[in-house]
Amino acid sequence: MLKRILSPYLIRLAGQYPVITLTGPRQSGKTTLCKSLFNTYDYISLEDLSIRNLATNDPHGFLAQFKQGVILDEIQRAPDLMSYIQGIVDDKQTPGQFILTGSQQFEVMQAINQSLAGRTAVLRLLPFAYGELYPQGTMPDIANLLYQGFYPRIYDRQLNPTEALSFYLSTYVERDIRSLINIKNLSLFERFLKLCATQIGRLTNYSRLANDCGITQNTVKEWLSILEASYILFQLQPHFENYRKRLTKSSKLYFYDVGLAAYLLNITDPIHVQNSPMRGELFENFIVSEFLKNRYNHVKDNNLYFFRDHVGNEVDLILDYGSTLVSIEIKAGSTISNDYFKGIHYYQQLSGEKNIKKMVVYAGKQSIRHKDIDVYSYSDLEKLFAELNNF
Repeated sequence: MLKRILSPYLIRLAGQYPVITLTGPRQSGKTTLCKSLFNTYDYISLEDLSIRNLATNDPHGFLAQFKQGVILDEIQRAPDLMSYIQGIVDDKQTPGQFILTGSQQFEVMQAINQSLAGRTAVLRLLPFAYGELYPQGTMPDIANLLYQGFYPRIYDRQLNPTEALSFYLSTYVERDIRSLINIKNLSLFERFLKLCATQIGRLTNYSRLANDCGITQNTVKEWLSILEASYILFQLQPHFENYRKRLTKSSKLYFYDVGLAAYLLNITDPIHVQNSPMRGELFENFIVSEFLKNRYNHVKDNNLYFFRDHVGNEVDLILDYGSTLVSIEIKAGSTISNDYFKGIHYYQQLSGEKNIKKMVVYAGKQSIRHKDIDVYSYSDLEKLFAELNNF
């Protein structure tokens, strides 16, 4: 089992809070991690209908059987249990009594806010980070990387990514979607999901998505919300500062896993990545999701934004640390070009001293310093993150 970056934080917080809640996509490794770190705990999966019925019909008796700590997997299947857990932890105040996992973030967080606010630490585990799979300086083939994605099961079992992601969608996503919302035409939803993959890194256009899919804009917003709830995709928000410029108000779409995005684009081989007109967008998705993983793996909130004004001046990532900003451009090319720095230079003129660091992440091999800009190869992401984590 690969060591997960989140592990020491999970252990530390379990010694401080009576309840730990670990959310993230299905098959991101939540159960494996919890079983490994808390191997003396009882393990219960609420996916099991008989166990779920017992927990629902007799919650007091169900919870009373666990004396030395318990992992309750997929807690969103029995959200009412959290009210009873509240009573137990308020009475005993024992750290690490309950380890809860869930793969539907909106339902889990709603139940937590109602019953366990202030009693639980909330962590997020996404699929493998680049640094968990590859030692610093290792340079796997980028096309293969974008094709495979980062779901642990693909690596643990040496699965064919196309087959594995197909099964993932049919056995997990569709079931979760059906439990969250009544979708009568599942094939139409699948078409919508594939359309979303074609919009990676682009401004979200609800009208275009609605027209292309033959649905209303309200349905587009509802379905995007469901996909966010299931940890399939997320929306990167624009960054606003008082620069006396007209800035875009639209978000951008990215997938939590680049391999799933590639699959939805009908990419079934690494060679297809090389020839795909979406290669640049897939590389951008890979890097943006790695920045998000880095934040969550260190138990930090999402501070990722992008900058774009009304005439198209743009910076791919803005990291907002409150009093300071970091600007980052993402380029899929392997040769450094002056064009890589145009957006960052423009943004520096607007933001001034508040933009304390400027970076470029690209698909090339060498990491260098170009004047006042740090240029990182994707193979040096861990080095980049080590620097940012000190902020």
